[in-house]
Amino acid sequence: MDWTLEVVVVPVSDVDRAMDFYANGLGFKVDVDQVVTEGVRIVQLTPPGSRCSIALEQGLPVAPGQQAMRPGSLTGIQMCVTDIDAARAELLERGVDVSPVQHVGAKGWEDGPGDVWNSFMFFADPDGNGWTVQQAPAPLPER
Repeated sequence: MDWTLEVVVVPVSDVDRAMDFYANGLGFKVDVDQVVTEGVRIVQLTPPGSRCSIALEQGLPVAPGQQAMRPGSLTGIQMCVTDIDAARAELLERGVDVSPVQHVGAKGWEDGPGDVWNSFMFFADPDGNGWTVQQAPAPLPER
């Protein structure tokens, strides 16, 4: 049986503001913007080239046995790109406040790119949900 990660719920305080950030700031495609019933709305967006989407929800009840996440409490969400400098330039052009490219070195986070798999940048959405972007090598073509 395949288990695929398809949707990550991102807790936000203002769905419209968050949708604008993810669609216009990051270039995510709006897949769904639906009012399910009065007071319940789901917005689903997908990063270019990804199968995994994010969901911005308003008014949905919390699943049994779980606790609601506070807006801005999600950290460590990570996306990968094959050209981190180009990705950073695109985010800056779209008005996203993104960190310089950094890598993990002997003293922790250090400025500049590192070796393969060791170049990162960071940003947060308007609620403070933290994102990491990592440079990954381009996949090899299938034979």
